[in-house]
Amino acid sequence: MLSKLLLLGTVLVGFTVLVELSLAQNSPQDYVDAHNSVRARVGVPPITCNRTVAAYAQEYANSRVENCEFEHSYGPYGENIAEGYGNLNGVDAVAMWVTEKANYDHKSNSCVGDECLHYTQVVWRSSVHLGCRWAKCKNGWWFVTCNYDPVGNIEGQRPY
Repeated sequence: MLSKLLLLGTVLVGFTVLVELSLAQNSPQDYVDAHNSVRARVGVPPITCNRTVAAYAQEYANSRVENCEFEHSYGPYGENIAEGYGNLNGVDAVAMWVTEKANYDHKSNSCVGDECLHYTQVVWRSSVHLGCRWAKCKNGWWFVTCNYDPVGNIEGQRPY
């Protein structure tokens, strides 16, 4: 089955997702594992799930249900969001954020060409608490948000 996944206005068509949304693939630990797999590859310590951050993420995801507007919360945490229809799951969203690694130049600590800030937030060394949640919007789409504490992507600092 084909779905569309939107990341900050970029439309990626043809991303294959699972046939049925499974809560097992959206458990808090699944998000943590998806992040920590990537973090380990660049030598960054693991991130852990945090109830306070997760509650914030759930509240924000729930606030998107009515209109599913694709916008950031501009809250106190770092944030990656994704939106999709079909059978999007949160682990797919993390995988899409990580594809931006190709756009990150560690030597210059900058994005080359396209976006890379979703990736750098995933691997931001000082972000040690994670809260990821999702909600199904009334239009049938899924809204996924991961929030990070402390916030990452601080200008002039390196993620790792």
